[in-house]
Amino acid sequence: MASNTKEAAVDMSPFFILYKDGSINRLRPDVNAPLCDDPQAPVRSKDVVIQPETGVSARLFLPKITEPNLKLPVVIYIHGGAFCIGSPRSIVFHNFISTLVEKANFIAVSVDYRLAPEHPFSATYEDSWAAFQWVISHVNGKGSDSWLNDHADFTKIFVGGESAGGNITNDVAVRAGVANLDSSIKIIGIFLVHPYFGTENDLLYKALNPTIADKYSEDPRINPFIDPRLKSMACKKVLFFVAENDPLKKGAMDYYEGLKKSEWKGEVDIMETKGEDHCFHFFNPMSEKAVAIVDKLVGFLKQGY
Repeated sequence: MASNTKEAAVDMSPFFILYKDGSINRLRPDVNAPLCDDPQAPVRSKDVVIQPETGVSARLFLPKITEPNLKLPVVIYIHGGAFCIGSPRSIVFHNFISTLVEKANFIAVSVDYRLAPEHPFSATYEDSWAAFQWVISHVNGKGSDSWLNDHADFTKIFVGGESAGGNITNDVAVRAGVANLDSSIKIIGIFLVHPYFGTENDLLYKALNPTIADKYSEDPRINPFIDPRLKSMACKKVLFFVAENDPLKKGAMDYYEGLKKSEWKGEVDIMETKGEDHCFHFFNPMSEKAVAIVDKLVGFLKQGY
C-alpha cells in the first residue's frame, strides 16, 4: 500500500513545514489584532488595498494628532516569517508597530505581501516594492489615502523589517537607489532586525526556488555584494540588530562588515543582544532585552525630527 506521508523539505516547527511537493502546512494560525478608529486613541489603525489585481494591501498606523499641521516621518514596515507566514494583522506585528508609533510619533505602513509557496518567491519582493511606490505616490498630497496625504513627510522615510522582512527591506532600498526618485522623497534609514541573508546549504531558499536551488549565492537579494546597484542604495543609514544565538547571525554580520567596506557611502550601526535567539523580542516583548530593541529603534526613528 502506498504511503500518504509527504516528505518535508524544510521543517520549521512549531511554525510551518514545507514539503518537497511544494505544499505547506502552517502549524499556527494567525491571531489577528482588531483595528482602532478612535481619534482619541494613542494609535489608530486601518487596512487599505494597494493593488486590487494582486491583493497586495497594508495596515496603516497613525499616532494621535495633536498638531494638525505637523508632518510626520513615514515608516514602511515589512514583516518576516520565512517568506511563508505572517501578516500585518497578526497581533505580534500589530502590537510591535503600535508601540513604536506611539513612542516615536510617525505614520507606519505595514505591508501585506503575497506569501510563498502559493505565490512565487519573487512576489514577496515585487509586492513590497509596489507598496513603497504606492506610499510615495502621495508625495503631492493627491494619493488615495488621506492619512498619508495630510500627515506624511516624504523627506523623512524609513524602511525596516525583521528576518525575511529585513532582507526584503534591503531590496527595496537598493531598488529605490536607482529609481530616480523625486527630490522631495528621501529615505533617511533602514533597519534590519535579525535579517535573513542566507545560510550554509540554504534549505529554505532551495525549497522556495527549486529551479535555481543551487544558485542562491548568485542571487543579489541574498548576496547583496554581487549587486552593482548596492553602491547607490537609497538611504543614509543602516541599523542592524543581531542576536547571539540566532542561526541567521552570520549572514547578517557578513553583510554588516561588508557594507562598511563597500562603495555605499552611508553610516552603519549594529546592536547585538547576548544570549538570545532569532526574533526573541516577539515572544517575550516585556523583557528587558526586548525593550532595549524597541528603545534603540525609537532613537533611530526619531532622527526624522
